[in-house]
Amino acid sequence: MILLVPADVLRPHQADEHFAAEADAARAAGMDVALVDHDALTRPDGADEAVRRVRVPGKAIYRGWMLRSGRYAAFDQALRRRNVLLETDSERYRRAHELPGWYPALADMTPRSVWTVGHDRTTFDRACRELGPGPAVIRDYTKSMKHYWHEAAFIPEVADPDAAWRVASRFRELRDQEMTGGFVLRRFERFLSAEVRTWWINGRCRLIGPHPDTPEEISAAEFDLAAVEQPIAGLGLPFVTADFALRADRVWRLVELGDGQVSDRPSTIPPEVLITALRHGFRC
Repeated sequence: MILLVPADVLRPHQADEHFAAEADAARAAGMDVALVDHDALTRPDGADEAVRRVRVPGKAIYRGWMLRSGRYAAFDQALRRRNVLLETDSERYRRAHELPGWYPALADMTPRSVWTVGHDRTTFDRACRELGPGPAVIRDYTKSMKHYWHEAAFIPEVADPDAAWRVASRFRELRDQEMTGGFVLRRFERFLSAEVRTWWINGRCRLIGPHPDTPEEISAAEFDLAAVEQPIAGLGLPFVTADFALRADRVWRLVELGDGQVSDRPSTIPPEVLITALRHGFRC
């Protein structure tokens, strides 16, 4: 098994500092580690250049910065030309990485959501009407702007179309070229706890810990894993993270699902723990 990590921009023969500890832990565990050029991966014609240092054939896991689904597909194809197969192919990456890919299967355990194709005012107003009156949180297919909560994330009342559109417009402005897909409107739910990040490999939860935004806060002692195992395993996705929070009525709710390859590891989980989970989950 090969672990693929981004190279450092200034020292291209070394792993990016953010992923260096995981690369060291993988080598210590007997895994091959190869460096990829993330900047090249983001360019339309850069995938083959990005993987030029991947010289050993075999199956691979990526641990790196987030990639658009189209760029990941080019990454996947460039690796295949080198006889390297990602455990997560491009179709399954998109399903995990973009909310419309996973939401229908998990709708009962996450806030009600509607989305647009594109980001014009007409389709946004239509989505607001479909969601119905009440507060909502806005994002695109892959990301919110929760650190700009009042100006670009929280909509107090979607039935106020002009006020809702101001928040949506600010969100679109901040996301700029990174805007993915269309607008996603999610019904606002009030949570009591910090988020719990769970790591799933081939349908089994291999690791439970805090969310990277709150690495010292963990509510996992109360978390009911049994209630969510079947629907997440049923997705058939090889490596995902699922973030949960306790709602005001003390029901655990799915806040976000994402591809595990581009999900951040909280600082309080040692890199060796994640690498061990990957090795056991993929039997490498």
